Amino acid sequence: MKIITGYITFDTKGHSDIIDITRQVQQEIGNSGLNDGSVLIFVPGATGALTTIEYEPGLVSDLQDALERIAPQGLEYAHNLKWGDGNGHSHVRASLMSPSLTVPFVDGKMTLGTWQQIIFIDLDNRSRSRKLVVQVTGE
Repeated sequence: MKIITGYITFDTKGHSDIIDITRQVQQEIGNSGLNDGSVLIFVPGATGALTTIEYEPGLVSDLQDALERIAPQGLEYAHNLKWGDGNGHSHVRASLMSPSLTVPFVDGKMTLGTWQQIIFIDLDNRSRSRKLVVQVTGE
C-alpha cells in the first residue's frame, strides 16, 4: 500500500465562494499511478469546507442561501467581539461542515455518482489563497 501526498492550490473570492475541484482531485489520482484505493482531501484552516454536490448554478445558490440562514453574517458573534475580524459566521459554518472528504477510486477513477462533484466552500469574509492537501492511498 502506498500513500502519495499532493496539493491543490487556487484563489477564492470568499463569502461562501463554491469551487468545483473534482477535476483537480482526479488529476492527483492520475498523477499517483495508483489504480485502486481512496483519496482524502483536507482543508488546512478554520474557514473552509468540503462536500459533494450537483454542481449547477441553482443548487450552488441554494447552498449559499442555506448557509446564510443557518449562520447569518449579520448576527453578533463572540468571535467577532474578541478578534474584530467579522468572520465569526465563517467559523460557525465551517464547524458545522467538514474540513475533509474521502472518496474511493477503482481503476484510477473516483466512484462519484453521475451528478456528484467535489466542492470546496470558502466560508471566510474575504478572498484568500487556498492550498488543500490531497492524499492518495492504494495500490
